[in-house]
Amino acid sequence: MRDFLTFLFISLGVFINAQNLEKNAEIRQEGIELYRSEMASWYGTDVFKENYTQSENVGGYFSYINERVPTCIFFSKKNKVIATISFPANYNPKDAKKDFTERDFTPLEKDYFSIRQNALKRVQNDTIFKNYKDANLNFVPIIRNTMKKVYVLSGPSIDNIVIFGNDYLLTFNDKNEVKNVEKLHKGMIVQKIIDEDGPAVGGAHSHVLENWQEITPTDICTLMLYQRFTNWDQYTVVSKDYISFWDCKSNDLTIIKSEDYEKMTAKEKK
Repeated sequence: MRDFLTFLFISLGVFINAQNLEKNAEIRQEGIELYRSEMASWYGTDVFKENYTQSENVGGYFSYINERVPTCIFFSKKNKVIATISFPANYNPKDAKKDFTERDFTPLEKDYFSIRQNALKRVQNDTIFKNYKDANLNFVPIIRNTMKKVYVLSGPSIDNIVIFGNDYLLTFNDKNEVKNVEKLHKGMIVQKIIDEDGPAVGGAHSHVLENWQEITPTDICTLMLYQRFTNWDQYTVVSKDYISFWDCKSNDLTIIKSEDYEKMTAKEKK
């Protein structure tokens, strides 16, 4: 299996011209940005809980990339920033820069706060959003240039599983109003990190929604978040039009058309 996967990744270069390289790069970039934001939230929450004791004062939190620095901020029920926690590239909590001075939101943070709160309201009032046992919905706002989005991901509340799917994308207009809501997967996919046969070396799932045939940024975010807990080498996402290959070791993404993949595998079998 591993020998075939090695051959596969080498052979993909034959069909590289068939790819929309710009779109592939965009999906990968967005997935990495989601990952960086979620890592700041993961460790920012730990740092905050260790240093802040007035839990009744907390209204919520969100993370964003502040001039390339992953930053997690917590706000009060009066909508004031009560903690700013910034991380270096290694996300080591010991190296985090902590500021527990109460302050107003910056103009950029106001936008993040606005779309995050509007996304929360939409999730609470729209039946498209589902809740599952042993899973929590996490909100990841992204603002880049004029683009404003909130991804909603499902994170596990128990050990030894990785969750793909039950994720959504909300896009916003320039007034921070919800413009569009869409599901990224048809349902929720739960994969064990270690099963009765031991740790898996990879995994796969399929995409059936017409608008999301390739691997999603949320898939990439999840793979990067849980890579250190798994033994996965590669992960594959299959749809009727595309096959997406994610290298868990190098964080490289390759997307090829299904018809090109079939030609390549048929050639290998000869």
